[in-house]
Amino acid sequence: MKRKELVDLIFARKSFLCVGLDVDKNKMPEHLRKEEDGVFLFNKAIIDATIDYAVAYKPNLAFYEAMGIEGLIQLRKTMDYLHSLEKPAFTIADAKRGDIGNTSQQYAKAFLDPNGEFGFDSMTIAPYMGADSVQPFTVYDGKWVILLALTSNKGAFDFQFLPVEGEKKLFEKVLETSKQWGNEENMMYVVGATKADMLTDVRAIVPDSFLLVPGVGAQGGSLDDVCKYGLTKDCGLLVNSSRGIIYASTGTDFAECAGAEARKLQEQMSQALKHYCH
Repeated sequence: MKRKELVDLIFARKSFLCVGLDVDKNKMPEHLRKEEDGVFLFNKAIIDATIDYAVAYKPNLAFYEAMGIEGLIQLRKTMDYLHSLEKPAFTIADAKRGDIGNTSQQYAKAFLDPNGEFGFDSMTIAPYMGADSVQPFTVYDGKWVILLALTSNKGAFDFQFLPVEGEKKLFEKVLETSKQWGNEENMMYVVGATKADMLTDVRAIVPDSFLLVPGVGAQGGSLDDVCKYGLTKDCGLLVNSSRGIIYASTGTDFAECAGAEARKLQEQMSQALKHYCH
């Protein structure tokens, strides 16, 4: 999905919500745990309930890989279903891959190749092995690298805020250097919602790039703060919520409750788009 298509989708749906499909079988409704395709059926119900309120879906690959071959089959069925829908959605392989160029080429082929098993629109990438570990992900037209820049976990302070080149922080150096590897049409950045006050510093370096912002909801990030500091004239944000939506209920009404939570966020996002984007 190209940038203009994504922007048009955001304003048509009046939302920049990304739903994280981080499926833990132990947290799924009990009646689905016994089903052969329980994970896919869970995802399908979540997608059907939220597609009018969300513009993106982000399966965390670790949850599927942990199930072995069966998990990858459930992921493929989920992606096939998303691709079959008349209502489009941007898809993110939350993999946080990062390796030497040869290996990165294979990761990119596995998840981004439009003729491959999954055909994601984008993939999260760790940048710390440098340019040759990132650039293989930029070769597919209309596909995106989503680079880890400033994450929402406590351990972010171990390295990302270390000073380099005077008062500049390491995450700022990553942002600056990465602009040589891609552009606003094929590179986004992960910035955690719990670091919303740092979005001003991020925007000073990448003023027009899209940001994927996890941490709203269960992790305690503020959507209002993210909008205040992160929105651009054409939105420039995808805000992710995982547990707060997909596990809103563990009963037979799980999809209905997920849809209700997604709608709440969409309504807030609709107001923010009116207020901040012109």
